[in-house]
Amino acid sequence: MSTAHGGQPPGAPPEHRVYAAPTPQHWDPLTEALWSFERGQVVLTEPGTSPGGPRRPFEYAIVSAGPELASVEISTQVRIDEPVAVNNRDVILVWNYQSPTRFYYAHLSQDNTIYPHNGIFKVDDADRVRIDDQRDGAVGAPPAIDDTDWHDVRLDYDAATGEVAVHVDGSEQPLMTATDTSFAGGRVGFGSFDNHGRTRQFRVTGTPAAS
Repeated sequence: MSTAHGGQPPGAPPEHRVYAAPTPQHWDPLTEALWSFERGQVVLTEPGTSPGGPRRPFEYAIVSAGPELASVEISTQVRIDEPVAVNNRDVILVWNYQSPTRFYYAHLSQDNTIYPHNGIFKVDDADRVRIDDQRDGAVGAPPAIDDTDWHDVRLDYDAATGEVAVHVDGSEQPLMTATDTSFAGGRVGFGSFDNHGRTRQFRVTGTPAAS
């Protein structure tokens, strides 16, 4: 990936670092009452409810600070707060968010058997569609998170090629990969499809989207 972790190719647009502080001033939640900003964390305190329309994540907060980005690297720590007995428990990372019905998201779950779990998805004015390379019709990538501990996650997206890679806990080998160029740029965020969890140390580097 030409703008992935490790540097830019010659002639690439300058990278922009977005400071997403864990404060309400830097985040725009779908439902403000479900979020808290405490101890350096951005916390979805309880599951959201279906927004209606196309099938897509129920609740997330979008980073409102900085410009919209095309190519992007998200580096953060996440935790799922649902008990491990809840098999569909998840958190998501959002990127190239253009509207509530146009964005990408990576779903990080302990279940890898059901189509909408533990994969990379696109919402494009229709029900979410799975786009990752790992799903073979029965199972997807190995479970991303199967406990209630903090986990390091890095997501790299190259807008020129459409390549995306999701790394968990410092692994050089991506857990999930996909390729799609539907969206030329947008914002990033964090949330859950229909559970709850939190993030901290949310860092974003990317190339500003064309205006």
